[in-house]
Amino acid sequence: METIPTYKILAVDDEPDIVELLQYNLEKAGYEVNTATDGEEAVEVARAVLPDLILMDIMMPKMDGVEASRVIRETPELANTYIIFLTARVEEYSEVAAFNVGADDYIIKPIKPRALMSRIAALFRREHKRRKPQQKVAIGDLAIDKTSYTVLKGEHIITLPKKEFELLFFMAQNPNKVFSREDLLQNIWGADVYVLARTVDVHIRKVREKIGEGYIKTVKGVGYKLETAD
Repeated sequence: METIPTYKILAVDDEPDIVELLQYNLEKAGYEVNTATDGEEAVEVARAVLPDLILMDIMMPKMDGVEASRVIRETPELANTYIIFLTARVEEYSEVAAFNVGADDYIIKPIKPRALMSRIAALFRREHKRRKPQQKVAIGDLAIDKTSYTVLKGEHIITLPKKEFELLFFMAQNPNKVFSREDLLQNIWGADVYVLARTVDVHIRKVREKIGEGYIKTVKGVGYKLETAD
């Protein structure tokens, strides 16, 4: 019988009632839970316990959730940690800022515990199913290794956040195939996560900046493709 791992979740919010609500429901669902009440503490706890997922508020003292997530994403050991924002901020720019620092989902408060637990479980199910033996793709002078989430360009290591890496890896597995924004959203973020189409454009731009402009081409009115010389 296959063993499903026990996932570690860090719940971050400056409101004690929300932290208590999250901790109760997460532990009831079988997760190992740590908590933090501001952005600085969130970074400290995340580096100490290496959670599989972080539930992050935005408006917090000392360091807000967006900045805390940026710092967390710069920590190599946390590059593959999922981040879900739970926030009362409904402005589009807040959502865009969250996805720009590597958010995997963005959920508007008030929190609905059953719906939240369902989304978390779905996310971890996808992660569990995607675990595969060694996977490597070579495109031009790029060597992309999903087992270590590393990209080599010649002898130079390029560091990409989780979603940027998954976007590049997915397109590299399907060279010269054109994908619409909707295709990429479906395959990288999943159908049960609401993400703006412009998030794809932001991630494509960031990947291009890091690997060079010659790989990912824009097909006007259609989408993007990773082009090879073959």
